[in-house]
Amino acid sequence: MKKTIMVVDDSAVMRQAVAFTLRNAGYDILEAVDGADALNKLSGQKVNLIVCDLNMPRMDGIGLLTAVRAMPEFRFIPVIMLTTESQEVKMTAGKLAGAKAWMIKPFKPERIVETVSKLCLPVLGVLNRKESL
Repeated sequence: MKKTIMVVDDSAVMRQAVAFTLRNAGYDILEAVDGADALNKLSGQKVNLIVCDLNMPRMDGIGLLTAVRAMPEFRFIPVIMLTTESQEVKMTAGKLAGAKAWMIKPFKPERIVETVSKLCLPVLGVLNRKESL
């Protein structure tokens, strides 16, 4: 069974580049244009990992991460922040909110594939963790 990655970025070009890279690596992809769109699309989905931009309209990456961590069915999904932000204060805020990795744009395709494969949990593992709490 293929793993599903949600790619969240307000830049269509960046979102499509990440989606293309991960599809070529064998993942199914869901796309969202910002954090609010991602939350709407998560409902009823089985997602193994989220790759998310930081600066987006309506709901930014930290807002999305905080909302996802508050949802019992999604709280263990790994989130990779993929952003142009390299300030230590932003990275710290992301990690405190629960980001598992922080990658700077522009990304190297092999690096994002490697990071996703390391962090990508099987959906069953996510559900089992939730049930054991």
